[in-house]
Amino acid sequence: MYRNLIKALVDWKNNQNRKPLIVKGARQVGKTWLMKEFGKTHFEQVVYINFESSVRLQQIFADDFSIPRIIGVLEIESGKKIEPASTLIILDEIQEAEKGLTALKYFYENAPQYYVAAAGSLLGVSLQQGSTFPVGKVDFLSLYPLSFEEFLTNIDEGALLKALQQKNWAVVKPFHEQLSHYLRMYYYIGGMPEVLASFIKNRNLLEAREIQNKILLGYENDFSKYAPVSVVPKIRMVWQTVLAQLAKENRKFIYGQIKKGARAKDFEEAINWLTNAGLLLKSTQVNNASIPLKSYVNFDAFKLYLLDIGLLNAMGEISEQILLNKNQVLIEFKGALTEQFVAQELIHHYQLSYWTADAATAEVDFILQKDNKVFPIEVKAEENLKAKSLKVFEEKYNTGNAIRLSMSMHRKEDWLENIPLYAAFTL
Repeated sequence: MYRNLIKALVDWKNNQNRKPLIVKGARQVGKTWLMKEFGKTHFEQVVYINFESSVRLQQIFADDFSIPRIIGVLEIESGKKIEPASTLIILDEIQEAEKGLTALKYFYENAPQYYVAAAGSLLGVSLQQGSTFPVGKVDFLSLYPLSFEEFLTNIDEGALLKALQQKNWAVVKPFHEQLSHYLRMYYYIGGMPEVLASFIKNRNLLEAREIQNKILLGYENDFSKYAPVSVVPKIRMVWQTVLAQLAKENRKFIYGQIKKGARAKDFEEAINWLTNAGLLLKSTQVNNASIPLKSYVNFDAFKLYLLDIGLLNAMGEISEQILLNKNQVLIEFKGALTEQFVAQELIHHYQLSYWTADAATAEVDFILQKDNKVFPIEVKAEENLKAKSLKVFEEKYNTGNAIRLSMSMHRKEDWLENIPLYAAFTL
């Protein structure tokens, strides 16, 4: 299965100033497969160590960080001679090894000739809990569920994808209905690699849904396995309310919807755990469109999206008949699905933010910063070409970069460009 992050891994390999690499991402998004595939296609050999299954190696870094000793142990365990120039060392489930993350610092400082890549379950949580190392000693890459762009690649629509990537709208136009169908299919299947691989092989939507439900159950089991016992009940409460929060017309996260009288301090730790684990995506409110956007963030106001639209639909038990029927897909739960999809597409490259006017008289669904420019984005679930909030925003800030994402075909107006939802990745 092709993943776009392969390109970034190749760049890492070719970078003369590379550092040990940490691949972050939620469980089941394909971190292990990606690293192994990268090693198989770009190195002569791979030494793969899983610290969860190789229990005897969990203390390999406990006593000291002697790289020659560590390399010797890895060679015995793998049965391979590690040649620095041609071997990729993969340290999987590194959080299970005592001082494992700290050891990466010493690979960087004392043995930079080795290619070392690490990953682990809920590694984002481990990093936030203090299992860390000096800043600047590692490189990071984040892996998410497959984007719609990757979806098209893996269902062998390369030529159509190329036209979209080139924004050749004249070529794309005759295939608008076909792309809209693929988008509805993606809404159901989502981007979890196991789900998509199953569908490509068997073309069975019910089987795909069964896999999604198993993944959701696995995530819920992780709460008890990895989270502090005192926080687990609150994590479950936040997790179970995500669907209801998105279903509201105003998708701003409301603590009172979790539990009557609930406040931020009651659930902040639970929300942070879920976002650090990569299971939820957070979009924060900004109250100004000036550069840099980060300086105008209101951390008390935010929206939460699930990591994957297919899992969201599985959680909501939304059937394939609704999602694949052109006349229903963007009527039932339409706003939530569409925002969820766009959030997933943007998270690969941007930090998520949205803008709300004073007194909440207007709201722009997403606002991005790129090349010292601000891009307001309004999301429409259907072919509705009205953009009232976007117009309010442009009258106030006059960015000249207004974008509307909708199910309508591409069109350019004086102050606004409409881009089809299926081309959101081109942003």
